[in-house]
Amino acid sequence: MGGIIALLVIAAIVLLFILFNLKIVPQAEAYVIERLGSYMDTWQSGVHFKAPVIDRVVKVVTLKEQVADFPPQPVITKDNVTMQIDTVVFYQITDPKLYTYGVEQPIAAIENLTATTLRNIIGDMELDHTLTSRDTINSKIRVILDEATDPWGIKVNRVELKNILPPKEIQDAMEKQMKAERERREAILKAEGEKQSKILVAEGEKESKILTAEAEKQAAILKAEAIKEAKIRESEGEAQAILSIQTAKAKGIEMINSAKPTEAALKMRSLEALEKAADGKSTKIIIPSDIQDISGFAAGLKESLTDPKE
Repeated sequence: MGGIIALLVIAAIVLLFILFNLKIVPQAEAYVIERLGSYMDTWQSGVHFKAPVIDRVVKVVTLKEQVADFPPQPVITKDNVTMQIDTVVFYQITDPKLYTYGVEQPIAAIENLTATTLRNIIGDMELDHTLTSRDTINSKIRVILDEATDPWGIKVNRVELKNILPPKEIQDAMEKQMKAERERREAILKAEGEKQSKILVAEGEKESKILTAEAEKQAAILKAEAIKEAKIRESEGEAQAILSIQTAKAKGIEMINSAKPTEAALKMRSLEALEKAADGKSTKIIIPSDIQDISGFAAGLKESLTDPKE
């Protein structure tokens, strides 16, 4: 019975020994191991067994990207304006060994390095340039920090200027300047709008006049064409009437010729024509030389038509 208890005790001791020296490294973490005070290995994620007494976990390092938000730092610009600027640094540990043995208090070292670098960069820039060049400042600081922290096993991924706070009087002056600039732009835009409005009105009136003149021109052309057409039709009507008269006269002559009138009939027609001429308003009458013959013929014709009994 005593032997069984002894075996159980030994088994419990061994189990505790294994549990105390068995290490499970989580994902995105790394363990820095020393053996007898000297660096031995860096354990990545997984199961590891630590030799008792002689091995020791010196540092647990997270491999995730981390953020360091530093308090505002006073800086002086090239034109002697003192501002408060706070920065945010995004960094990641790439080498746990260098991070453990490279520098004491690496985050404090990064903060001090960021402050000195920021002062050097802002000291070469004027206030207006500083306020409009955040991207340039961020890039310069990131390059300098990344190069300086490389021996510490740290990679600086990004640096951002969180706030730039000029003195109160500078802020008031900037606000007045911005207000004046907005008023100036408003006046320019208003003037441009009025100018464009007048141009559009003038162009509209011009187009209206052009269209009116074009309409009047087209109306005059159509009227002239209508008058021309009417005259052409009137001329054609007169010509047609003359042609009709001449045709009628020609047919009359043709009928007279076809009837073969006697000389007495022709003289009778001449006498009728003379009578019609005398009844008109003419002041002069030309009497043919053979008028006597016509008169005699008329008297003879009258006698022949008179009844013999009378």
